[in-house]
Order: sequence, then structure tokens, then C-alpha cells
Amino acid sequence: MPVKIPNDLPAAQVLREENIFVMTDERARGQDIRPLKICILNLMPTKEVTETQLLRVIGNTPLQVEVTLLQTASHEATHASAEHMAAFYHTFDEIRDDKFDGLIITGAPVEMLDFEEVDYWKELTHIIDWADRHVFSTLYICWAAQAGLYYHYGVPKYELPKKCFGVFRHRVIRPGNPVVRGFDAEFHAPHSRHTEVRLEDVEKVPDLDVLAVSDIAGVYICASRDLKRVFVTGHSEYDPNTLKLEYERDMKKGLANVELPYHYFPDDDPTRPPKVRWRAHSNLLFQNWLNYCVYQQTPYDLGRIGEGI
Repeated sequence: MPVKIPNDLPAAQVLREENIFVMTDERARGQDIRPLKICILNLMPTKEVTETQLLRVIGNTPLQVEVTLLQTASHEATHASAEHMAAFYHTFDEIRDDKFDGLIITGAPVEMLDFEEVDYWKELTHIIDWADRHVFSTLYICWAAQAGLYYHYGVPKYELPKKCFGVFRHRVIRPGNPVVRGFDAEFHAPHSRHTEVRLEDVEKVPDLDVLAVSDIAGVYICASRDLKRVFVTGHSEYDPNTLKLEYERDMKKGLANVELPYHYFPDDDPTRPPKVRWRAHSNLLFQNWLNYCVYQQTPYDLGRIGEGI
């Protein structure tokens, strides 16, 4: 899916070097089609890294995708330059009258706080409510998945005795669901979190289907019956070295009880390059969401979103 982004966005050059199809505004205007409009609410502190990771996995299928980057106004980014944010990001007030085929809400390093203690929680809930009327399908990732499950359905999160950190084996439990169509019966995905949602709580919600789980990492993918809300508790979009950099960061800080990422380094040797076991699954997950939850269902006239379609 050629992804339409500003030509000077730093991620654009990285993606071109990886042979990901990035489309210029000029070329996009020459195609007589309606692109999918996807909004990304980026709550991660490393904005540019997360932009590249997400654009990579939505940028390699036949349709055109137009991406809008969204930030919270109630929390100032501290790991990205003011120039970058001003050039490429919008606030909610700037897009609140627009409609989108899809919305992606990223994780955030705030999981040890109660949801209501997060400084942008009120703004986030406004965006979630807005999405029900202005977005056809929303994909929630990691902390955002926990936040969405809590806000929509009252599903609580629990602190883990130790960090869920590494690459874990999962199994598909509803292979007929379009979100996991084409998945292997077992597959791997990265996690990096201190909290969890529990299977028994999710299964109590009639509107939710649990699609994939891990014996160690727990619930991985669940979705509403109409596929307008998809929740992914891990980070399939992660780069090969993301967990490595996180491990090295925590070691450098001298944090207590820092463990090696599970099933990540060959023979648990951090001097060796990590094995990438999740890339094919990651691409399929995002392609399935874009195709079956968005493209195959969304109205051609974006103005009809929110009319009970």
C-alpha cells in the first residue's frame, strides 16, 4: 500500500532505503482513486522511531494511504523537536471536524499510573469518543489497548510481578476472524510492559472476541464483534533492535532486576544480533486490519461514517 506522507518527514527517507513504497503528493494527485485516510495518534516519546515503524507496516499493499499524524495538546512532547512536531503533527482541535477510515492509537510509557492520573487522559477519552462517530475502525496498541478496553468495557489492568519483556509465542484461537486470517496457528510477537489485562475479564464482555493469546504473555489480540475496535497488547511493529536498545537503556540506568528479553537474543547472548521472528506476522496483522476492518467495510463517502453503517 503506497503510503502518502510529507516528502520531508524523516521517516520517508528511511522507508525509501528499505524499498517501502512512499508516494509524493504530486504522484498521489495523479491517481484517480480515493486514498484510505488513516490517522495515527502517536503517544510514544520517540515520535520519529514510532512513525517509521508504523508507516513501514502500512506501506506495502496495493492501495493508497494518506496519513495524518496527531498529538495531544495537553502533553508536550519532550523527546521530539518542537520543529518536527509543528511541521508534521496536528492537534485534535485541528482535525475534529474531519472523518477517517482508520485510527491507530499507540502505546505510551504511562502504564504504572492509574488511567485517570495520566495528564492527557481527559483529552484521550474525548478522542476515543470522537472516533466512534468520525472513524470507521480503530486499532489500539499496547497501553492504548489497555486504555481502550478499560474505557469502553471497564476491563481493568493489573501490575505484573515482573516485566513482560521479550518475544513470545502465541496461538490463534479464532482462525475464522478476518483480523487473524492467514496467520499460522502459532506465531511470535514482542511485548514490553509492566501491566496486563486478564483473559477472564475480557471473556466476560459479550461484544469482544479474543483472537490470539500467549501462555506466558496472556491476551494478545481481541476485537469488537463489528471489528470497529481492535486491541493488540504487544508491539508487532517493533524494529529488530527495539528490545535490545530498551534492555541496554535500563542496564545503563542501573535499574534493579533488569532481565534479558525473553526468547530474543540467540542463546540469551546479548552480544549477538537478535533474531527477528515476528516481521511476517506484523505485516499480515496490519494488512488484515487495513483490508478487512477498514477498506472492505468503510463507505466511499467518508461523510457517511457515523451514520450507523
